[in-house]
Amino acid sequence: MKILYGVQGTGNGHITRARVMAEEFKKKDISVDWVFSGRPDFDYFDMECFGNYRSFRGLTFVIENGSINYTKTAMQLQFRKFFNDVKSLDLTDYDYVINDFEPISAWAARRQKRLSIGISHQSSFLYNIPKEGNNLFTDLVMKWFAPVDHPIGVHWHHFNSPILPPIINHQFAESTVENHILVYFPFQSLQRLIALLKPFTDYQFYIYHPVENAFDEGNIHVRALSTESFKKELQKTSGVICGAGFELPSETLQLGKKLLVQPVGGQMEQRSNAKALQELGLASVSKQFNHEELSAWLLNHQTKKFNLPNTAKAIVEWLVYGDLNNYNALVDSLWQQTQIATLEQKRASTTLVN
Repeated sequence: MKILYGVQGTGNGHITRARVMAEEFKKKDISVDWVFSGRPDFDYFDMECFGNYRSFRGLTFVIENGSINYTKTAMQLQFRKFFNDVKSLDLTDYDYVINDFEPISAWAARRQKRLSIGISHQSSFLYNIPKEGNNLFTDLVMKWFAPVDHPIGVHWHHFNSPILPPIINHQFAESTVENHILVYFPFQSLQRLIALLKPFTDYQFYIYHPVENAFDEGNIHVRALSTESFKKELQKTSGVICGAGFELPSETLQLGKKLLVQPVGGQMEQRSNAKALQELGLASVSKQFNHEELSAWLLNHQTKKFNLPNTAKAIVEWLVYGDLNNYNALVDSLWQQTQIATLEQKRASTTLVN
């Protein structure tokens, strides 16, 4: 079996999920070629597990100070290059094209009539899940930005739909250092974060940000982006402050760490994630970090923890040994292993969305 796997490179959540999938494919000795798009080549880091991956410019949003800048987003789009990249990606030798919201491989598969499977958090938005700020435009983006034949969504709950649990790293060892707080908000101003956190001198804040060199200022510890270093901090932290993405909150909850999220302004997916976390009672949500909200959260010792199954392993085994039309069995078996959802209610939809 040979697979081409396309991954959206904007942010690190998609890449984190891809690393977990890469490990499971390696265990089954499955050949995978990786394609990434959405950021400049020099911005990728710790990519050794993907071998000789290819990267393209793709399509992405410009985010400044925690919000989408739609003007700059429109100015930097290069549709001619995008279409040329789609045409240049040859899929002849692949059995499957798997896609994590990556548009070049998705449209290449559609153009060449190759079977494509979407494994992403975005695919869950094709179902009736909690949504905030969506409209006709955002719904069309979710459906057509990276269209696939078989969309497989991952989320913190099935919401009575054929959605899978999150894909996360299961190799974390649990430990906790009191008053140790991990902060990951790379799209927010670093100076603003430091100014907000510095007055809370009883806590040690470890901020991971796109900086060249690490530095310390009293209780503030700024660190350059690094997969291994970040994992170590996540294991020992007592709480996480981050955007309302998907992958980091999933790993945080799996470890039983308390969680405070702020959705990126103007980003429907993150606003919807925040709504889901709030409805499920899994995290505290802030519209805009401020001293009062941060103080209340730091003093709140309540944590939420749930054990998630090895979704990546189950998906790979389903691809290798299973029947693609027997998807419901995969859904049922995985949710039966969790502690946050039951199958007592019949799902509204039991087939993959086309």
